[in-house]
Amino acid sequence: MNISMSSLTFISIILTIIVYLGARWLSIRVLSPFTTPVLTATIVIILALHLMGISYEQYTPAKEWMTFLLGPATVALAVPMYHNRDVIMEKLFPALFGLIIGTISTIISAVWLSKALGLSDTIQATSTVKAVTTPVAIEAVLLVGGDPSLAAAFVIIAGLFGAILAPLILTITKISDPFSRGLGIGTVSHVIGTSQAVKEGPIQGAVSSMAMGCAAILTSIILPWLYPIIQL
Repeated sequence: MNISMSSLTFISIILTIIVYLGARWLSIRVLSPFTTPVLTATIVIILALHLMGISYEQYTPAKEWMTFLLGPATVALAVPMYHNRDVIMEKLFPALFGLIIGTISTIISAVWLSKALGLSDTIQATSTVKAVTTPVAIEAVLLVGGDPSLAAAFVIIAGLFGAILAPLILTITKISDPFSRGLGIGTVSHVIGTSQAVKEGPIQGAVSSMAMGCAAILTSIILPWLYPIIQL
């Protein structure tokens, strides 16, 4: 494809925006965990880039421009937290206890599952950060000798599975309380799961945003001393 890099970057950004808007339109009209915009948009983008002959390396500049906007987007999650601050403060201490247990359980289960599957030490270490948002995961995984690039992939996969399956599992287990649903989703599936929690309601979205941020902080604190203990 004989297109300059700047033009290709512009085309890639426009294509991504159009595909995501289409994915959002679909998710609004077809209410299903499997129509989560991030999932459907990712699949369509991969197919489109393959058909257009655009490699990942060529798409990278566009990806970096859009990744830059993750910062403002994440900060924007503070808005529903502020609007629902009274509900969050009312249940803050039980929520923090749940967050600590959930964070520790996530780290331990990830390592034990990796060990059971006979995966390498690098993969075991990297899997410990799959439940936190990408910027934190990339830095935290270095504390235990993991791979930052692999960590980013694990985070996306965990987020997608969380967004798709977490609401379904919570419904099956008859957990209907908005606060509890938001807490569970945000603890294990960070931003991608939070985007699904927001669709459920303002309380779910606010609590999930809070849980996502706290889980990232807790993981950074707990991981350096917990991981060596698990490895014994």
